[in-house]
Amino acid sequence: MLEKDFGLSERDFRVFFSGHRGYHVHVETEVIRTLDSMARKELVDYITGSGLNLSRREKASSYGKTTSRTFGLHEFGRYGRLKQDMRNFIEVATKDDLVKAGIKGSASTAILQYKQQVLERCIGKGLWDSVRGVGDETWFKIAAYLTNLQIAAIDTVVTTDIHRLIRMNGTLHGKTGLKKIEFPVGCLSDFDPFREAVAFKEGTVKVVVSSAPEFRIGESMFGPYKNQTVELPTAAAVLLILKGRAEVVKE
Repeated sequence: MLEKDFGLSERDFRVFFSGHRGYHVHVETEVIRTLDSMARKELVDYITGSGLNLSRREKASSYGKTTSRTFGLHEFGRYGRLKQDMRNFIEVATKDDLVKAGIKGSASTAILQYKQQVLERCIGKGLWDSVRGVGDETWFKIAAYLTNLQIAAIDTVVTTDIHRLIRMNGTLHGKTGLKKIEFPVGCLSDFDPFREAVAFKEGTVKVVVSSAPEFRIGESMFGPYKNQTVELPTAAAVLLILKGRAEVVKE
């Protein structure tokens, strides 16, 4: 989204492991520096898909009461992204793919049988109910399914707070003992925090572990433990102590 939707490049941002459960993306351009909290809230809504209105208009009965919504999409912004995602999805969709999106029965059959018409008329021209068997309910389900796939679960509070301090690179996180560490954007999928963010690489500590599931630090596995006294590498001991699962044995 940063690159394709907002026009940024890899030169504009840096990626860090936070030292705990998440990652920090530092966007470092002058245009971002000028954004206030409300402007950042708009970015958050875009990234999380909050507030999308997929209804073009309301169908009304002869008595003036609303009976159902008609599906519709704008051509720009978040709606344009969703529309392109719908096109990409339909182009390659199998029966199993449609089932995952909640589409079964006649609607699934119609999409697979008349795929080209669906692409050209429904998505291309916005005539969403122009193919028999593929109606509003189908499009609402597909849109909801794809929206959930494309949203990013960012920390909305941190993103909008212009007064919050961000942890300095190389410092230790107080809940894990792991380091905040920078790495190349292209290495995100391969980054291993339990190997690359370990700060304490020497020594051992004897601790009493109340309970701990099996876990890994570096190349080694530890646990599970239950009311046990064990001698662990410093990094593993620090992690358990900071998580409130162990105490140092006093000699």
